[in-house]
Amino acid sequence: MRRLTTLFPSEFLEEHAEELGVVERNRKTQMPALVWSFVFGFAAGESRTLAGFRRSYNATADEPLSPGGFYQRLTPTFAEYLRDLVERGLDEVAVPNAVDADIDRFRDVMIADGTVLRLHEFLSDEFQARHEEQAGAKLHLLHNATDETIERLDVTDEKTHDSTLFKTGSWLQGRLVLLDLAYFKYRRFALIDENDGYFVSRLKQSANPVITEELREWRGRAIPLEGKQIHDVVDDLSRKYIDVEVEAEFKRGQYNGTQSLDTKRFRVVGVRDSDADDYHLYITNLSRDEFFPADLATLYRCRWEVETLFRELKTQYELDEFDTSDPDIVKILLYAALLSLLVSRELLDLVTEQADEEIVFPPERWAATFRSHAQLILHELGEYLGYSPPPLLERLIEDAQKIHQQRPVLQETLATATQPRCES
Repeated sequence: MRRLTTLFPSEFLEEHAEELGVVERNRKTQMPALVWSFVFGFAAGESRTLAGFRRSYNATADEPLSPGGFYQRLTPTFAEYLRDLVERGLDEVAVPNAVDADIDRFRDVMIADGTVLRLHEFLSDEFQARHEEQAGAKLHLLHNATDETIERLDVTDEKTHDSTLFKTGSWLQGRLVLLDLAYFKYRRFALIDENDGYFVSRLKQSANPVITEELREWRGRAIPLEGKQIHDVVDDLSRKYIDVEVEAEFKRGQYNGTQSLDTKRFRVVGVRDSDADDYHLYITNLSRDEFFPADLATLYRCRWEVETLFRELKTQYELDEFDTSDPDIVKILLYAALLSLLVSRELLDLVTEQADEEIVFPPERWAATFRSHAQLILHELGEYLGYSPPPLLERLIEDAQKIHQQRPVLQETLATATQPRCES
């Protein structure tokens, strides 16, 4: 429990809530209990309704909240508050390690990626999707695989392209960025290179740059590639690797209302996939002197760590199953999911420290174990924090009673319907 309260100290949770105006001073809401009830309530899954979160809170805090009192606290400011906690946690908690320690050529290895979350169709105005009559949010992450942290987090609608959230600049110096096809732009690659950064990306099928030089000599009657476009010749090749320099034409950013054309040379490598009988093509500014084609393919596979992270959020935490039409509740649940993942990682780190060195904890198995024990952890955490929730019987009566006096329960309706009618 000390590990968790060090990650999010109660004093910090209360003070930051007051700073943002999430709660008023001396109000009976206990912010540590509210935060932890969302973290572990989301992880447990079975109670992932607003009523379920309220029950988790009432089973932890000293003073229970009524349904109305609980729902009134689920505001845009509370969503902003949880986002701040996510950003704090991202600075403290390790996420999956994607890079071997011996890759020290770069200051950091960065991975940019995003995933779509399907939402209630009534949210289509707030979270526009690519298709009509749908709603979708997109979670964007910039993952520092060297430090095992997430450096940037953005939540947008589905129509916002990943590419618009990736800003080039001096922060790229000495860093290697692994990009998927959503970020493919020659101008972006040029700016990364001009900021003394490095990149590896898959080559788009629609991109067909001209080969200016072969970087590896082949014996015998090898097909000459210079002057040809890469996709025009790739199907005719049978060599294990392709390693060439290409020239790409692109538009620079606007200056004084005009856009100028420019060209830049990059390196394209191909690694033959014997099962599919074709090539995986990559574009990069890394030199052949330091990285052979097989090295680039190995580097690019580091991206799968972020894919695994998204898969865990969707399969174990059911991240894209938000049955609500309230956009603020969507954001609250999204940040609660990320907090659950961060807390899970922090506890996994603790478990790994305490266990024998030869024991292995597969991420998805650990996630399932964490979720199945979430309510028990919340109960022990509440005791550690000194909360004294109302007696169990009192909470059962409070939660099970009919809330709306004017709304008949099913038995009352049936009894009324089956009563003999008086003769007129």
